[in-house]
Amino acid sequence: MGSIVLKQVSKVFGEAKVIPSIDLEIDNGEFVVFVGPSGCGKSTLLRLIAGLEDVSGGQIMIDGKDGTNLKPSDRGLAMVFQSYALYPHMSVRKNIAFPLKMANMPQAEIDKKVADAARVLNLTDYLERKPRQLSGGQRQRVAIGRAIVRQPAAFLFDEPLSNLDAALRVNMRLEISELHQQLKTTMVYVTHDQVEAMTMADKIVVLNRGNIEQVGSPLELYRSPRNLFVAGFIGSPKMNFVKGAYAQSLGGDTIGVRPEHVLLSTTSGDWQGKVLVAEHLGSDTFLHIDVDGIGTVTARGSGDFPARAGDTVYLTPDKAHIHRFNAEGLAISA
Repeated sequence: MGSIVLKQVSKVFGEAKVIPSIDLEIDNGEFVVFVGPSGCGKSTLLRLIAGLEDVSGGQIMIDGKDGTNLKPSDRGLAMVFQSYALYPHMSVRKNIAFPLKMANMPQAEIDKKVADAARVLNLTDYLERKPRQLSGGQRQRVAIGRAIVRQPAAFLFDEPLSNLDAALRVNMRLEISELHQQLKTTMVYVTHDQVEAMTMADKIVVLNRGNIEQVGSPLELYRSPRNLFVAGFIGSPKMNFVKGAYAQSLGGDTIGVRPEHVLLSTTSGDWQGKVLVAEHLGSDTFLHIDVDGIGTVTARGSGDFPARAGDTVYLTPDKAHIHRFNAEGLAISA
């Protein structure tokens, strides 16, 4: 239960090809994250799977059956929206129970399912409250609870944490990950935040202009990006890119090196530069450095690295962690 297969799925709005043609397999029980910049087609792709948008071409298989033309309610999927979509006049209990009432389920069974979902989501003490009496994180848990009681083949999350502040986002990331481990149900999650993707996913699907750039585990994409787009999108802070003679001397038209793989020194190195901004974060220091002939390079040092804006520092890319790309922007195998 819970496998989803897309076969040459496309979506056209007017003359715009939002999704040209996508093939993708999501296995039962996987936590798959669609990630990419705004306008890349990730939410549209999720809505096609949910049945909230009609496909222009191709086929969507759900649990081995053709679900391409099924109504959303017949697909066995549950969607959790960015806006929570709770009924403000209903209690938490009634919000969670709503889809079961619509399905004419016996009241005793509804009560049990609501109680079970509330226990899993730590909402038992809030069942009689209205949404306005809850925090943003609690409202999102209610929306998830309403999905859980339906016991879907898969959960579909459309940027569910984007309305929360930074601390709540971290907490909810942990809660959703723990929920996945408990339920072992397929989850497909859309976000523009690559940190969410890296910390939550079994498998990441990187999208760009409606096309899949790469599919793989977080570490696969981090260690072996297929092209410049993926290399620049996955990782925080972003990978540094260098062109010209230095890149060619290392075997690429462009080379990429992550901030954590730039070695810092106050005395010597391959490059010399002036610190533009120093971000001291306690355990780490991030330096943004103007390097002659290279441009701005970001480097990560220890929390006590002695550098301030205006200081001269020396940098050396760790040759063992250099990524090489050809003129077309494709990765060159080591």
